[in-house]
Amino acid sequence: MSAPRSRRLAHTPVVVRDGQWWLVSDSGSVLAADPEFTAELDRFAASMTAADQAVALLRVKGEPPAPARPGGRR
Repeated sequence: MSAPRSRRLAHTPVVVRDGQWWLVSDSGSVLAADPEFTAELDRFAASMTAADQAVALLRVKGEPPAPARPGGRR
């Protein structure tokens, strides 16, 4: 099975497609070309992946997730 060619970053209007970041809206898409911005997107995507893996590991172990922090999002 091959990896998906594109995927959305969390609940954002940002998609990575074939290794390139795109900003997506109803009116179209714009390639994100700023190296500092795309590096930050890479770091955020890596953090999200690590968090997803940590939650999956907790579920496998049968541990309940930690309660949400006040003012935080789950």
